[in-house]
Amino acid sequence: MFGRLPMYQKQGQTAFKPKLTNTITFASHLGNPENKFKSIHVAGTNGKGSSSHMLASVLQEAGYKVGLYTSPHLKDFRERIKINGKEISETFVVNFIAENKAFLEEHELSFFEMTVGMAFHYFSKEQVDIAIIEVGLGGRFDSTNIITPEVSLITNIGFDHTEFLGDTLPKIASEKAGIIKPKIPVVVSEYHPETFEVFTEIANQQKAKLTWVSEIEIPYKTDLLGDYQLKNVKAVVATLKELQGFSISEENIVNGLQKTVRNTGLMGRWQTIGERPKIICDTAHNKEGLSIVVNQIAKQDFEQLHMVLGFVKDKKLEDILPMLPKNAHYYFCKPDISRGLDAEILKEKALQYLLKGEAFNSVSEALEEAKERAEESDFIYVGGSTFVVAEVV
Repeated sequence: MFGRLPMYQKQGQTAFKPKLTNTITFASHLGNPENKFKSIHVAGTNGKGSSSHMLASVLQEAGYKVGLYTSPHLKDFRERIKINGKEISETFVVNFIAENKAFLEEHELSFFEMTVGMAFHYFSKEQVDIAIIEVGLGGRFDSTNIITPEVSLITNIGFDHTEFLGDTLPKIASEKAGIIKPKIPVVVSEYHPETFEVFTEIANQQKAKLTWVSEIEIPYKTDLLGDYQLKNVKAVVATLKELQGFSISEENIVNGLQKTVRNTGLMGRWQTIGERPKIICDTAHNKEGLSIVVNQIAKQDFEQLHMVLGFVKDKKLEDILPMLPKNAHYYFCKPDISRGLDAEILKEKALQYLLKGEAFNSVSEALEEAKERAEESDFIYVGGSTFVVAEVV
């Protein structure tokens, strides 16, 4: 799978296919498994992974058999496809590829197209009550967008993957809104004046009930750390309220939100990986996500801040670097993938914004140096890319 087929996670732009033809053909080959289970579809720039896991956790607490499809994975491919928090078996993955290998090679499916087909086939075979399906990239042309969900959730809109989705918020919103289906309710977690009209117009065209959750006040909390989870919780609760035909109690919501990590195995969201000094990692990797992280860091109690940072080559660093704290000591590193940005290049770029530190040959070397230098009262943050976090969790 990793060696033969294009994969956006490692290759970037050359692996992206702006069409659904292959996915539709593959789904037909598999007997259209996407029509054999109920689903909730989740899109957005930031927060869609956390929201998907919270939705799955609450539905598990309500006693349902819940499929969960997310991307990318951190350590193991099988993290992408779970039922009630348990990863798909290696045997199923191997057998699925073996059975469909000729088709996959003949049609030159991308890594993501193939994985979506596998997930849908698995959820169908296992007869899940409902599956939470996270969009990979965008929405309109994302391979997951062959489902007709019970509810759609769009978390927020920010500048990420602009080479595919457009260079303005309305253009990006239009791509994300591509998951809105006729007469299927849609929840949008964040109001923005530039995207309001886009969502309103497309929802009206599709005769889909549109719920904005920005003004909703709720009493719930989640075990996912970080103040930024509050708006995700609001959107999750609003989505569950729109879900028909499922019995979900107040207790299920409370317990599901409080047991998200335990129920689903989610990693990398403001995750503590060390104490004395406190070490936190987070998969935020764009301007919007990292601005929230910077605010969260500012609320911590520490003597000195140490930042272990790495990025992929296609990030707009001129948007990200200016907002990072200048009083921190930086440890620049390159995630161990071909898309990883060279640490020396990152160091030079960061210096233009008065961010000072050293470059290291690997993420582990950078983190070890930070731990060596840090006092017990200091704070170490590790992030900048999902791939950096994958190497430390």
